[in-house]
Amino acid sequence: MPKPYPREFRDDVVRVARNRDDGVTLEQIAADFGIHPMTLSKWMRQADVDEGTKPGTSSSESAELRAAKRRIRLLEQENEVLKRAAAYFAQANLPKMIYPLVRELAADGIPVTVTCRVLGLARQPYYRWLAEPVTDAELEQAYRANALFDAHRDDPEFGYRFLADEARAAGEPMADRTAWRICSARGWWSAFGKKRRGKGKTGPPVHDDLVQRNFTAEGPNRLWLVDISEHQTGEGKLYICAVKDVYSNRIVGYSIDSRMKSALAVRALNSAVARRGDVAGCILHSDRGSQFRSRKFVRALDRHGMVGSMGRVGAAGDNAAMESFFALLQKNVLDRRSWCSRGELRIAIVTWIERTYHRRRRQSTLGRLTPIEYETIMTPPASQAA
Repeated sequence: MPKPYPREFRDDVVRVARNRDDGVTLEQIAADFGIHPMTLSKWMRQADVDEGTKPGTSSSESAELRAAKRRIRLLEQENEVLKRAAAYFAQANLPKMIYPLVRELAADGIPVTVTCRVLGLARQPYYRWLAEPVTDAELEQAYRANALFDAHRDDPEFGYRFLADEARAAGEPMADRTAWRICSARGWWSAFGKKRRGKGKTGPPVHDDLVQRNFTAEGPNRLWLVDISEHQTGEGKLYICAVKDVYSNRIVGYSIDSRMKSALAVRALNSAVARRGDVAGCILHSDRGSQFRSRKFVRALDRHGMVGSMGRVGAAGDNAAMESFFALLQKNVLDRRSWCSRGELRIAIVTWIERTYHRRRRQSTLGRLTPIEYETIMTPPASQAA
């Protein structure tokens, strides 16, 4: 079953269809964006329902109904956890480990996340217990960390040497070096310590440079590039984050917003994955922008099974193939005239990418084919992307 189109993409297509010139049919708009005319008609009807101009169930109402069903199912699971926990602890007046109960509930279909939340447990210790018993060294380390944390909580101005003294007095002997290692790993520093400098500098890369300016790929979904560009409008700046497949130079995903946050990059990546399908093992190369070094973006890469790659600071050539696309966008759309509103510029960008760049602009590196033609000809039908 094919994955649904991203919400942002559907909204952009509806905007273009509603603002089409005289004589332009919905069939032409659908062909420009690579969708079926009936799909476009359905999206437009749903948009009219969402805006209240036509009767029917709006998208928000459908989402609320689905959310209510999920909430009911979650409440049933939480109730089952409480009942099983009460019965488990009432079996005998003996101390019991609670992790076996979590395992039993998981075997009966209750998610571990739900059980741990209801019982006030952390999931990571449970999974560590599930994998292997806690060693004596780990137990000793935990007792030492607890003693240091108690001392740090009571006296935040103490450094690690004083914390080690307090821990030893509490019955947990350790060397000063051991106390420093534990405090350093957890960030337990003296409140009077020196301030860390370096604010405003570009942070360290979270990935190595796996591309080394070799912008070639033997097949689709092998190497993607991502970057962010901005342009001024009468309402303020508009930002676009685009993801490009090096194999065919196709823009496989993009997101447009008025704010340049990490969510912009995450939405662009999710849009690309939704349209391309299985991308496990694909390399995603970027610069060292904070959006691409954020935890949200790194978690999104891990969730999709992708491999991150980053260029050097201030080296535009490390992502030159992506910079060339934004140069084309700048010359063909952004700098053509002044833009009064963000919505006006958004429609122009989406239309140029889907209609002109993908389906009409022939590229010499692709043998004078467009990105869509190149993928259609060079990719076997069984593995062609959406």
